[in-house]
Amino acid sequence: KALAQQIRLPGFRPGKAPAKLLEARVGRGAVLEQVVNDALPSRYSEAVTSASVKAIGQPEIEITKIEDGELLEFTAEVDVRPEITLPDYSELSVTVDPIEITDEAVEEQLLSLRQRFGTLTGVERAVEDGDFISIDLSATVDGEAVPEATASGLSHEVGSGQLIEGLDEAVVGVKAGESKEFTSTLVAGDHAGKEAVVTVTV
Repeated sequence: KALAQQIRLPGFRPGKAPAKLLEARVGRGAVLEQVVNDALPSRYSEAVTSASVKAIGQPEIEITKIEDGELLEFTAEVDVRPEITLPDYSELSVTVDPIEITDEAVEEQLLSLRQRFGTLTGVERAVEDGDFISIDLSATVDGEAVPEATASGLSHEVGSGQLIEGLDEAVVGVKAGESKEFTSTLVAGDHAGKEAVVTVTV
């Protein structure tokens, strides 16, 4: 019927052409393919439901019988959800070693929380190890400025060693608005490996 609605044959209204003429027009293979595609999904679902099969994934289907006037027969192979039976575990026991919490471990965790969630506030004193500071950097090699070593508004934790070598030692004791010069070997850029005079302003 679906094919009859789709195919126009001279002398017949849509959906009214005889099955034999349709089969001659499109071929028996196309008719059988349409039949299988229309019938299989619902029949497969019915079979799975009636057999109480907990199917996983798509089935592999093989048509075993398809003839005029006869029932369509097929076999379907599909993975099923395994049935798991838990053994009696009421007699099982687990030994857990006691946890020892030291004062040092507590302080370490508190410090980590302060660093993650704390709010930075300005202080009126010289820089100390562990402070977070905002700095401007500039550098010269043989009296010439090094553009790639120039930066403004960098946030830095004193003592972390994450920026230029010698920076942490140079800023300790410096107050906001003050500058300090120190020498350091550049590790990147056109002047890599050369000693530079670095100026840091807190």
